[in-house]
Amino acid sequence: MRDVTTAHPVQELDVQPSPLALLLLGRDADPRSERGVECPGDLPSPSDPDLVERARAAKEKLGEKVFILGHHYQRDEVIQFADVTGDSFKLARDAAARPEAEYIVFCGVHFMAESADILTTGDQKVVLPDLAAGCSMADMATAEQVAECWDVLTEAGVAEQVVPVSYMNSSADIKAFTGRHGGTICTSSNAKRALEWAFEQGEKVLFLPDQHLGRNTAVRDMGMTLEDCVLYNPHKPNGGLTAQELRDAKMILWRGHCSVHGRFSVESVNDVRARIPGVNVLVHPECKHEVVAAADHVGSTEYIIKALEAAPAGSKWAIGTELNLVRRLANRFAAEDKEIVFLDKTVCFCSTMNRIDLPHLVWTLESLAEGNLVNRIEVDPETEKYAKLALERMLALP
Repeated sequence: MRDVTTAHPVQELDVQPSPLALLLLGRDADPRSERGVECPGDLPSPSDPDLVERARAAKEKLGEKVFILGHHYQRDEVIQFADVTGDSFKLARDAAARPEAEYIVFCGVHFMAESADILTTGDQKVVLPDLAAGCSMADMATAEQVAECWDVLTEAGVAEQVVPVSYMNSSADIKAFTGRHGGTICTSSNAKRALEWAFEQGEKVLFLPDQHLGRNTAVRDMGMTLEDCVLYNPHKPNGGLTAQELRDAKMILWRGHCSVHGRFSVESVNDVRARIPGVNVLVHPECKHEVVAAADHVGSTEYIIKALEAAPAGSKWAIGTELNLVRRLANRFAAEDKEIVFLDKTVCFCSTMNRIDLPHLVWTLESLAEGNLVNRIEVDPETEKYAKLALERMLALP
């Protein structure tokens, strides 16, 4: 280690950006650091209007060479430049349907950009405006941890009976693990069908990485009991489970969760019912089981949007999902006299999703317009092969 207490420390130091500085600048990433997120409070004031004009100019210059994807949880300042909006899987498929676009700019988080790279052609380049835009849930399951889990299942004598089912909100490595071991991917919309398929292939399911979606689907939609589910904790020896517990279980749930949806509580539900008589409580299945049980309606992001589209004028709704989307829906349906509120009193955005802001998007588009490829997301061929296999199994589900 260099001694910085010498007579001329400044001259001797080789001043380079530190890994932390690069991470904060969005030029590097440390996926394992995302173990949870703090609620950042309200968003900053709207971006400098000059940035809006710069984004428009750069996008116009790029023309059909660029295709911008905007996840539902993105800020409005970013969504306004999206060619399509949707959830992560819909956006990845939309990108694959535009082979003429040389650049796919994914305004979302890292695992989403990986999925787009897997499903698009080799000539297309997927770009993430800020490499620090990760996902705390996806980062709760690493390839090393899942490999160790499979060893535990093997030692317990149950691995041959287990079919892995991984949520779309997982890394390419986890999707590849799923493909190698005969499993499939699921979304929050088709989780029930994916589990039905898995139980046709084997006796048990290893569900990664969101315990709540796995538990809610198994118990609420498929008639299992909470006792049929066990929780595998990768930070405990043998996952914190005995061999007998693994033998008895039908659902082996990974100890992962969404830091935003995990905030909602039964107290939130009770409070909003007291404050707004006649309110309909609609939550995402990534919420805790007791919250889902207390809600009136449960469904994916697309389900939430369609439910509010079909809702009668004058109806009242409390929505348990990310706040950017809830605000956007509240503004959209205000003219129809639909009252839409956030389920929790505390303002909380997805802080990792919100790393994608207008300054990062402008920098990305201007760089591409100048012929400089930045922040490309590439999945290596071996990982892509097996991850795509798992995705194709999901696409083949009836």
